[in-house]
Amino acid sequence: MAAPATRLDWQFQLLDLRKPSRPAPTLVPPPPDVERGESDALRRLRASLDPAFAARVRSGAELLRRAANSGRTSVIPTTLDAVDALLGGGLERGKLVELVSRRASGRFSIVLSALTAATTMGEAVALIDLGDHFDPQVAEANGVDLRRLLWVRPHNVKEAVMSAEMITATGFQMVVVDVGLHPLRGRRAPDAAWVRLARTAEVHGTAMLVSTPYPLTGTASEAVMKGSGARARWIGQGKAPRLLQGIDLSLTLEKHRHMRPGANTTQKFEVLP
Repeated sequence: MAAPATRLDWQFQLLDLRKPSRPAPTLVPPPPDVERGESDALRRLRASLDPAFAARVRSGAELLRRAANSGRTSVIPTTLDAVDALLGGGLERGKLVELVSRRASGRFSIVLSALTAATTMGEAVALIDLGDHFDPQVAEANGVDLRRLLWVRPHNVKEAVMSAEMITATGFQMVVVDVGLHPLRGRRAPDAAWVRLARTAEVHGTAMLVSTPYPLTGTASEAVMKGSGARARWIGQGKAPRLLQGIDLSLTLEKHRHMRPGANTTQKFEVLP
């Protein structure tokens, strides 16, 4: 049923915009401008100080983030006994850990285990997947909560580092960068980019894992684990068909700022039935 406009105006007392009955609400006083990123004053202050002291200067926003993260556990375990033992319990919040290993060594299995552990704890996790190795179905079958995972697929190393830095600044509690297999796509990122990424992780309390076929992060990393000597375990002898039972990966702690390097251990991976 249709009704003329005059009838509707009589029934519902439509608002006449030409004669407003009351002024539009306004905010008094107007909200201040929101300062984004590092302020100019803080930047000048850090530039005027010795680098050793400038690295310890924190803004109010950085102190608030640290206070918000103070109630969390200091590490996020990978749930792999050998890896957690080398790192002193797991991936430390605010630190960058580099995992170096060649192909077919179980390196991405360590990445999946870290993603599973973090999402199970309820943390928001980001995977920067330059190697394009991530399979959502396989990950979900292994316990990764896909609802808590952001999957990013950059085109080269430079985009991977930039993506990791931007995502870390948004508050993700774990960021994993998997650069894939050798040869890498694109040129290596400069050392300054990795140092800036490590600083961003420290400021926001983010546990960061960089998975790579050869060292990339240089002095920016808190710890470096190297996987070597991957050995397959088989079931069956003689002429009978053999089945793959698992892979043993030898891990060495090549660098750690607070632990003595050189420790060795073996991580065993079992084939799912």
